[in-house]
Amino acid sequence: MTTTKLQTPPPDSFRTRLSHARAFLRKAWRHFWHRISRYMPKRLYARSLIIIIAPMILLQSVIAFDFMERHWQTVTQRLSQAVTRDIAAIIDLVETYPDDADYANIIRIAQDRMQLKIDLLPPEPLPAPGPKPFFSILDQILSEEITRQINRPFWLDTVGDSNIIELRIQLETKVLRVFVRRSQAYASNTHIFLLWMVGTSLVLLMIAIPFLRNQIRPILALAEAAESFGKGQPMPPDFRPRGAEEVRRAGFAFMQMRARIEKQIEQRTAMLTGVSHDLRTILTRFKLQLALTRTKTDIEALGKDIDDMQSMLEGYLAFARGEAAEESGPFDLANSFQRLEDEAKLRKCQLKTSITGYPTVQVRPNAFARLITNVAGNAFRYAKNVEINATHGNGWLTITIDDDGPGIASEKREDVFKPFVRLDEARNLDASGTGLGLPIARDIARSHGGDLTFDDSRLGGLRAIIKIPA
Repeated sequence: MTTTKLQTPPPDSFRTRLSHARAFLRKAWRHFWHRISRYMPKRLYARSLIIIIAPMILLQSVIAFDFMERHWQTVTQRLSQAVTRDIAAIIDLVETYPDDADYANIIRIAQDRMQLKIDLLPPEPLPAPGPKPFFSILDQILSEEITRQINRPFWLDTVGDSNIIELRIQLETKVLRVFVRRSQAYASNTHIFLLWMVGTSLVLLMIAIPFLRNQIRPILALAEAAESFGKGQPMPPDFRPRGAEEVRRAGFAFMQMRARIEKQIEQRTAMLTGVSHDLRTILTRFKLQLALTRTKTDIEALGKDIDDMQSMLEGYLAFARGEAAEESGPFDLANSFQRLEDEAKLRKCQLKTSITGYPTVQVRPNAFARLITNVAGNAFRYAKNVEINATHGNGWLTITIDDDGPGIASEKREDVFKPFVRLDEARNLDASGTGLGLPIARDIARSHGGDLTFDDSRLGGLRAIIKIPA
């Protein structure tokens, strides 16, 4: 019995190469576009101008190239042919009538009929060839026509800004010198076309730029209103949906979204106020009952429990409230750092502070003071040396708090920002043990449009980075 071994067909090498080529092209395109995007403007107004100007320049470049290649070259060639024919006719007259008495009539005919100024010079050698221009369509075409129609040794001077072209042609017994106007052999009115093209482009840009700016202004106003809402600031008083239909729809949607969010915050604040009032009433009753109790040991233990309950309650309410109802106002960093220095002395901690740039920032003062105090107080609690540096400029406020404490492991730095997460073997920002210290701090930073992050400190401990737009 014979068994036949089935062979698998060879891989489709063409499809494999095609897929590799496509992957290479996609990678090359992404790399090219990434390099180009690094130099592209980032603002919408500049990008919109490029969208308008780039096709216009491309179109005009193509038209100008086509004009130069066809119209300009064709007209110059025809004019050069006519001038060369006139010079060839003069040469025929000179050689047909070699008598010197007839040269005056030939010169007169050339000047009156052909608008050429000619001279017959003694048979001397032609001047040495001069430097050729880098790009001169006249020099090229006129030289080709003289070689084709006359086929005599010649010398040509078309270099310079002069309106006169000089030619010298070697005859058998004389040298013919010809002066011809440049406009007779060259399409010199091309600049009119270029001026019209550039002029119409400038007119179109003068119309497009104000119109484009008027269309982008509502988008900028919407972005400003959204940014102010993210910072907890009131809506700009002059904001209203304007511009194109799509921009108006986005503006109305933003206003409705903001109204819904503000209503939810208002309802939540009202509910928390009622809960806070009711719970505080119960805690007050506990305190009154403790005041009537005569056992001192029980009073101290229950009093501590009540204080812990009240601290936890305040933490819960602060986290849920988020200080969102507070209005923005000026905040003095120097005064805040001075209070931190006083606190550091009480905790027997060495503190160094510095401020670079403007010492005043526009934030929600109470919330921001709580943010700085919360993070700095944690550093005072677990470290002996603390440095606080603030940099305010270029639209940003950056505060770094470095300490030499135990720090937080890098893999746990994001976990500690979750509510009710506590660190057992490392430091804990919440003294009451609720696990809400860091979430409250980051919530305040993000409500200002910034963030709170952790990193390694150059002092060996933890670095807290507070960065907000200001």
